[in-house]
Amino acid sequence: MRLMVAVMLLIPMCVVNAEQTEMRLTLPKSGQVKVAFVVSDGTTLIDVAGPMQVFDQIQPPGAEFLTFTVSETRNPIKVGTMTVVPDFTFADAPEADIVVVGAQSGNSPPYLDYLRHMTVRGGLMLSVCTGVSKFARAGILDGLEATSHHDYIEDLQKRFPKVHFLSDRAWVHSAPRIYSAGGETSGIELALHIVELYFDHSVAVKTARYMNYRGPDWQS
Repeated sequence: MRLMVAVMLLIPMCVVNAEQTEMRLTLPKSGQVKVAFVVSDGTTLIDVAGPMQVFDQIQPPGAEFLTFTVSETRNPIKVGTMTVVPDFTFADAPEADIVVVGAQSGNSPPYLDYLRHMTVRGGLMLSVCTGVSKFARAGILDGLEATSHHDYIEDLQKRFPKVHFLSDRAWVHSAPRIYSAGGETSGIELALHIVELYFDHSVAVKTARYMNYRGPDWQS
């Protein structure tokens, strides 16, 4: 599976520049974008709730973002101080167009295999905060740049030397279909940027305003 991931990403044996050209994202013919939020015990609440709120509140007509949670089992888990029952397991989840992974404890073989499978399939892979460590452990960031919460950059660099971690970034475009965001509200920033890529800046601004989110990039 790791070899397949490397081939699909065309990963060279050097660090890839994060400032690569971005492509506009195309809606599925159905107009429905399926967004899977991977969760496990210890998931940081804002890493899920922030981006999920963006996708749930998106404003354009004729499009729908269907968000759901997925985990190894459907047993209740802790997301922050909330108890969440995952909507699906890795075995029965709908094929997602976007996969979001925030900070959490999951590291099992089925967990990592799900990330590799979705990468090979061409899903848009988004990490938030130390969720990037799951991408790194799955081998989908080898030779690429990425970011995370600034407090963890040094430790992540030591643990995953094949990845070049950048500090003080809201988000990094790691590969054509992979993005990594910093900590906390950086997940909201990345989600709004994804909205911008699917539609345009004005739609992202309208969504941010509806949420009363006051990030400076989304005021006009």
